[in-house]
Amino acid sequence: MNIEILRKHVFGYAEKYKQSPSRFEEDIKERNELSDYYRQFTKERINSMTAEEVYDYLSKLWAMLMWGNKHYVIDKIIEQNGLDKFRAALGSLVWDSGDIAIRWDSFRKNIKGVGPAMTSELLCKTHPNDYMIWNRPAYNGLSYLQVEGLPKYDYQLTGKIYAKLCHECKTVGKELRRAGLHEHSLLAVDYFIWDELTSKGRPPVITGKGTQPGNEPEVPSPQDAVFIHDEIRDKLRDIGQWLGFSAKTEQIVSSGSKIDTIWEATIGNMGRVIYVFEVQTKGSIDSLMLNLLKSLKNPAVQGIVAVSDPAQLEKIRKHAKDVRELSDKLKYWDYEEVIKTHEGLQLVYDTINKLGLVPQGF
Repeated sequence: MNIEILRKHVFGYAEKYKQSPSRFEEDIKERNELSDYYRQFTKERINSMTAEEVYDYLSKLWAMLMWGNKHYVIDKIIEQNGLDKFRAALGSLVWDSGDIAIRWDSFRKNIKGVGPAMTSELLCKTHPNDYMIWNRPAYNGLSYLQVEGLPKYDYQLTGKIYAKLCHECKTVGKELRRAGLHEHSLLAVDYFIWDELTSKGRPPVITGKGTQPGNEPEVPSPQDAVFIHDEIRDKLRDIGQWLGFSAKTEQIVSSGSKIDTIWEATIGNMGRVIYVFEVQTKGSIDSLMLNLLKSLKNPAVQGIVAVSDPAQLEKIRKHAKDVRELSDKLKYWDYEEVIKTHEGLQLVYDTINKLGLVPQGF
């Protein structure tokens, strides 16, 4: 971390406090109320929450702002994991006293549908002195401060890295205290990053070595390939939902064809239209193409898309030229562009939903 840059912005932040103390006092009040709310959910209370109480608990998170229909998202989390399993894992994550790196990895491994932003926000708002919030503004702010080793992908934010990021943010908190600011928890650090740094940093650099001229593509390990596959699959679902489709993952659209992600729309009384997305991070390209061919047996399937890195997309394109049924129908989408599209739409929805045009729970 570049302490010189940090101190320059901490000084500016402290000057703003002196000029407009009422605004900062409102922020402090808001932080205290947020922490008080989440700390009342003890481990015992979490373990006895009803589905509606889980909704109340999760729907107030900033990470949920991008979702207009929060019930859909939270109901899906409960459906995917089971209420008992989710409550037990959540209680252990938030309240157990063991190493946060181990608790983080266990929760992320065993619970589907809850990403790093939600996970870290729950930790921070419950224990604001110990844990930081990880999201796009945090990435931008910490990259501006020249913190090394920031994760590009969700799967890369392991418990070990999260613990390191908490340590880095505690350094920021110490500088806030050094500047005479009375509130310097990691939740206060999040407000500081939002106010002072988020517009200074750059968005995550998604492009890897594989897209740079003269370099060979990065080949993920088998375990990393699974994580990348699942992350891209789920981001495709999110994009579809934000665009107004009924989007689902791991769906059977025809006999013998289980598809990573589908977007489905009903057009008046004319029937439904389905768009199919297959993510390729490892394995046989022939298997991917066979799966796409089988999906075309469903007359509702109007579009098929292969999603992968540039090198594999070129291989898929060459294979598809020899298959008449695919050559004119198959589209290609670089998975890094999927991530950029997801980030762009998320920013749009965050901004629009903050206006409060649609009542919560509509």
